[in-house]
Parts: sequence; C-alpha cells; structure tokens
Amino acid sequence: MSNFLSTARRVISIEAKAIATLNDRLDERFTRACEIIMACNGRVVVMGMGKSGHIGSKIAATLASTGTTAFFVHPGEASHGDLGMIAQSDVVIALSNSGTTNEILALLPVIKRKGVPLISMTGNDDSALAQFADVNLYVGVNEEACPLGLAPTASTTTALVMGDALAVALLEAQGFTAEDFALSHPGGALGRKLLLLVENIMRTEKAIPTVPEHSTVSEALIEMSAKGLGMTAVIDANSKLLGVFTDGDLRRSLDLDSNLKSTPVTSVMTTPCKTITPHILAAEAVKIMDDNNIHALIVVDENHCAVGALSVHDLLHAGVM
Repeated sequence: MSNFLSTARRVISIEAKAIATLNDRLDERFTRACEIIMACNGRVVVMGMGKSGHIGSKIAATLASTGTTAFFVHPGEASHGDLGMIAQSDVVIALSNSGTTNEILALLPVIKRKGVPLISMTGNDDSALAQFADVNLYVGVNEEACPLGLAPTASTTTALVMGDALAVALLEAQGFTAEDFALSHPGGALGRKLLLLVENIMRTEKAIPTVPEHSTVSEALIEMSAKGLGMTAVIDANSKLLGVFTDGDLRRSLDLDSNLKSTPVTSVMTTPCKTITPHILAAEAVKIMDDNNIHALIVVDENHCAVGALSVHDLLHAGVM
C-alpha cells in the first residue's frame, strides 16, 4: 500500500527546493521585465498551452486584480482570429516550459511584426521562444515532483511563483492600495470592508429607535425593547438628536430607585453621545464601536437629525466584521 504522507512530503520538498532555486536565480532580467510592463500603455496579454495555459490564466487574473490590466489568450485560438485582440501598445507574456511549444512559436512572427514586446517564461534559456523574446524569465527545475518526470509539477509551481513575483513587484511600484484592490473585488470581504457605506446598511425610518424628549424612562424602555438595539435616540420636535438612552442608563436609573413611569428620559440619558454620518465607511463605524465599547450608533445628518441606526449585528450581517 502506498505511503500517502511520504509521497506528499517528497512532492512538497521537491517543489519547495525548486522555488528556493528560483529565488537564487533572480537577476536583472526580472527588473527588465517589470520595466517593460510598467512602460506599457496597453494591456498585458498572457499565453500558454496545456498546464502552462492554466498557470498563465491565473497569472493574468492576479495581474488584473492587482492593478495591471491583463487577460489570457489561448495560443490555439489566437491563430484563428484572437491574435487581433493584441494591439501594438500591449505586452505579451508567453509561458512554455520547453520553449518549443508550436502553437506559441507560430505566433512569434506576427508578434514581432506588430512590434509588441515579448516576455517569455521558460525552463530553457536556449530555446527558440527564449531566444526570440525581449526578456526570458528562466523558471527551469532540476526535477519534477512526478516520479515519471512527465506531469508538469515543480515546473508549473515555479512559473506560478514567478508570475506572483511579477504581480506584486508591479503592485508596489504602481502604489496600488487596498482601496484599489477593493474596487476590483466589490463582492469580496475586503470590498465590503472598504466600499460599503453606513447608509448602505443602516436601519431607517420606523426601524430607528426614537422617543420624543418629553418621554419617560418607561416609554423609552418600551421603544428600546421594540426595536431591539439596546438603546433609543431621544429627539426634539424637529428630529434633532438630544441624546441616547441605553441599557447602561436604565441600570443607573434602577440603582437610583427612580420611578420609571415618571422619570423624564432626558434626566438620565447619555448626552453628548457618539454618532456617525451616513456617508462614512461601515468599517469606520466598527472602529468607533470598538474604541468606545458600544454596540449601536445613531446615524445623523448635517443638521444632527436622526436619520438611521446601526448595530454590531447589522455590520456582522453585511460581512463588514
């Protein structure tokens, strides 16, 4: 019976060594490749056949999500019309471990005629593709993890890592920020944290816990219980926020043996109180709550009128926390 763990450790060890060797080989060619891409006024077009194509597709996706406009073109399809997608202002990155992939070599004369810079990623510096390219990034390995030496394993790993190195180097050089990343990932967790505004998730209208300033503590408690936020806003006749009445205020009232049905809520409410505005990031609301050890906030407009309410549960439900 096969020793699965032993095999897995051998594969990981071989691929880890391949990556370490790749790190030792980095030289000015990598810098030149970055400079070519930085000078590009168009897009980065990534190509590759077979397993190299799968790696190339991932590299293109990583570049695109980190500030470098990129897409993948299948070399076979390129020969039948898709080559028209490549413009003179673009840069091509071609992946081929052998450097002799026929579908890619067939495209080289057209790429050259268009004057498009070519960066190759091969495991053979002397190959036709490497020699034709403006820059070849050498990603060769001493051995594949496949015991037959046939299935691309370590070689595809090194190509993937080289692609990641390119993407991150370009990201840093371009000053790409977390906010930029969020704009291309609006559906992801980071996008929600960096793009979602308080107004997008706050409770509005009848869902806002409010009581008029002439209310008693008992009436405020009823509103608090009905809206389920553990607090209520106390407002004047123009909806201007005067303060908030919270669970903590209720406990203090009970400690004073106050008559809940006759004690004015304005005499025990918290004022001034922490508030937020509708147009700030929801992530900022999280920080305000954390810094002040509170679980809900009243949202106010420029006139300090209550226009919404936000709780920790709302932020959790929206995926901001």
